[in-house]
Formats: sequence, structure tokens, C-alpha cells
Amino acid sequence: MSVGTSSAPGAQDAGSPPAASRPPGDPAGLGIDPDQLPDGLVVADEQGHVICFNAAAERITAVRAQDALGQRLEKALPLEDLEGRRWWQLTDPYGGLAIRVGQPERNLLLPGGREVLVSARYVRTRPTGPLRRLVVTLRDTEARRRTERSHAELIATVAHELRSPLTSVKGFTATLLAKWERFTDDQKRLMLETVDADADRVTRLIAELLDISRIDSGRLEVRRQPVDMGAAVGRHIQAYVAAGQPADRFLLRVQQPLPDLWADPDKIDQVLSNLLENAVRHGEGTVTIDVTATASPREDEDTGTSVTVSDEGPGIPEESMNRVFTRFWRGSKRGGTGLGLYIVKGIVEAHGGTITVGRAPGAGAEFRFTLPVSAPAYLA
Repeated sequence: MSVGTSSAPGAQDAGSPPAASRPPGDPAGLGIDPDQLPDGLVVADEQGHVICFNAAAERITAVRAQDALGQRLEKALPLEDLEGRRWWQLTDPYGGLAIRVGQPERNLLLPGGREVLVSARYVRTRPTGPLRRLVVTLRDTEARRRTERSHAELIATVAHELRSPLTSVKGFTATLLAKWERFTDDQKRLMLETVDADADRVTRLIAELLDISRIDSGRLEVRRQPVDMGAAVGRHIQAYVAAGQPADRFLLRVQQPLPDLWADPDKIDQVLSNLLENAVRHGEGTVTIDVTATASPREDEDTGTSVTVSDEGPGIPEESMNRVFTRFWRGSKRGGTGLGLYIVKGIVEAHGGTITVGRAPGAGAEFRFTLPVSAPAYLA
């Protein structure tokens, strides 16, 4: 028996379907069991008495359904706005304007000050007619608070990351402008090279923010072209060797033949750059990159391309595995924004691919992403 959806005595009216025609636990004639709904649902009849109070409403309000059913709505659900005004008296759904169809979602307060998101729908027998049902939905604010905290963390991280290079740029340029003649050409070159590197750092951070915005909104564009994955990995290795890394630090193994791959070259470079930098900076020993043909992550394709990047370092603790691709995850070593792997996952998934993290055979970290071979946009 569902306590949350038991009907109050005398709740049925002539406009309601007979009880025998309703599903179990459906006193309001809604066609479904209200306890199956993820949000709180409270329904009042034309007299303002509560006839439905589902399980989610019990959880959100901490009011028992058996105490709410049959009560006047303003007593069963005594909501106030953020200025302390009683909500049902303020909105007056039964005696107010007959042209109103409901109330948009807004933050209201339960007794004790707990916030809840409330919206209402006015069900009338005819336009501008008397109210037949007042349907109220309730949602917990915790999900919204988590989103707001995430946005606040992103702003704080960006502000912190921007402050350092901008302070350096401002300091060096101000010094050069004020005392240009006092410095040698080598000193000037060093200062300008530092300014140039810091400007690149700011540019990368802005690019990361734009990527996050596009990923979160589902607007990350993928411009597919033929991609030679083995050659792309080789270029990144050559760049690391040119920057001073020993050549024997890297082991590239490419399985032949590979299927033709259509992907966005710039975004694939971004994925490879992040994964290799992660292995070089946080890993130890040899960084091994395997490029192989594999089963496609798409059901309508047989083959795909898989890239596995592994190192011989301490690896990622088991308890951190499920947080690796979240925002701001930095592992045991600080540094960077903690946004790189979040962006990597977004790019791979925008291609229709998958990415996983685990332990390498040498006990280090192992990242593996798989892309469908796909086709250019004009053929897809």
C-alpha cells in the first residue's frame, strides 16, 4: 500500500474518473503512480484540500503524507517567499485572477528555512473557469547548489590562473617601458620571451574555457578530416624530444593496417597533447603509446581506432579513478587548472568515442580512448 498517495476522505468529485478505473496509488486520476515520479507532487482539489502527496514530496518536505492528505494546502505545505510572506496567501490561486494558468519555478522556504524549488499549474474546467485542481511540483535545491558551486570553483580557478601570468606581463612591460635604455639586448629578449610565454598561457586558458562552455552546452563542433593517428602521435613525440626529453623515454607501437579515420585533427591533437603531457609530467619511466584497430564504439560500424597511453609511474589511486575526468582533478601533484582531462573526455565523446582510465601493466596510469572511423560531415 502506498501511504503517500492514499486519497483523503471525500476527495473524489463528479469530474474525477471512478476509482476502479485508476491505477493503484492514483487517487487524483493522473494515469500513473505518483510515487514513481522523481519530483515532489502535491495535488489539491477545487476546495483547496490535499488529495495527493507523493513519496518524493514526503522526502523533500519531511511531512508525512498521512498528515498532509485532507488538509488545506496552506496548512499541509506552509511555504513562504524569501521575504517571509506566506506564499498561498500572496498568490491566492483560488480567489485570484481567473486568467492565471500557474506559477513559474522559484525558490521558496519550508518551515525551518529549508529552500525548495516550487512551481504550480492551475487546472480549470474551462478557460477563466473555477480551479478544479492545483498541481504543485517540488524539487530539492541541492542539484542547483552543486552547479552553482561548480561555477564558483571554475571562476575562482580561472581568476587564480590568470593572475600569475598577467602580473608577470604587467610587471615586465611596465619595467621595459620605464627603463628601456638601462637593459642590454639579452635582458630585453629574456623579458619579452617571458611575456610571450605568459601570453600563450593566458591564450591556452581562454581556449580551455571556451571548450568547457561548448562541451557543457553540447555545441562542440567536430570538423572531420582524414587523420593518420600514428603520424599524429609521432609529431607529439618529436616535439617532446626537441624540447629536451630523451628519445628513449617514448615507445610508439602502431598496428598495421589501421582503418581510415575521419576526425577533427586539431581536437585530436588536443587530446594527444593532454594525455602525453599527463604521462610525462606525472608518470615515470617509459611512456608507451599503442595505436591499434579495435571494435568501434558505434553499433553501426565494425572497426574503430584505439590509442592507449601508459607510463611506469605510481599510477592513479583506485579511489580516485572515478574522478579523473571531472573538473579540477589534479591528482597528487598540484599544477595546472585540472580541466585538461575533462576537456579530453568531452572531445572524445563529441566524436562518438569512449575513454577509460586504469592501471598499466607496469603499475602506472593507462588512458585508452577509442574513436569510430566515421565519415566526413558531407557523407554522414
